[in-house]
Amino acid sequence: MSRVVREERHGRRFLLTPNLARGTRVYNEELVLRGGVEYRTWDPFRSKLAAAMLKGLPEDVIREGDRVLYLGTSTGTTPSHVSDIVGETGLVIGVEFSARVAREFVENVARKRNNVIPYVEDARDPSKYNVAKVDVVYCDIAQPDQTEIALENCRAMLKPGGTLLLVVKARSIDVLKDPRVVFGEEVKKLERAGLAVTSVIELSPFEKDHALVAAKLAA
Repeated sequence: MSRVVREERHGRRFLLTPNLARGTRVYNEELVLRGGVEYRTWDPFRSKLAAAMLKGLPEDVIREGDRVLYLGTSTGTTPSHVSDIVGETGLVIGVEFSARVAREFVENVARKRNNVIPYVEDARDPSKYNVAKVDVVYCDIAQPDQTEIALENCRAMLKPGGTLLLVVKARSIDVLKDPRVVFGEEVKKLERAGLAVTSVIELSPFEKDHALVAAKLAA
């Protein structure tokens, strides 16, 4: 069951997640009470996962109790909402290569949430943080070989039947090609690796030249 809540206010759609660290904010998001539960507003202009959900990605692609490997946490905006979604029984394994950015992720997210484990490591080497199999691999890395990095982590850690959520940043892969051509090429890489692509969601107007690709590993 999804812990993501949809709301509509003044003709605009919003997503909310139940705040696992009650009373605290990560990026100055709004806190709202609904039925005695504190929720955090989830900004789609600052989170590609939220943008994808508003554009059709099922909210239950990540569920309560899931173990999520998150590659490219940055300062922790989206991982904090993933932490809300998986709840106390789930786990977020967050990997960030930049030590400076990772410090913010640790201070603002990992130290305030018992279900987040941070690693300051290169996602090209999953042996550095390979702790157990996961239900979801989420990859948001701006590198030309971002799909290959995601696949290497899936081989190492994704459970059979698990889900890959890959953010494809077309301009990081090839600045000259039409972004839709790039999206199609990355989808073919996943399919050749044996994953079944279930959706390709372009993220405009929230993010230019980005798409989120969802794929399943065979059970």
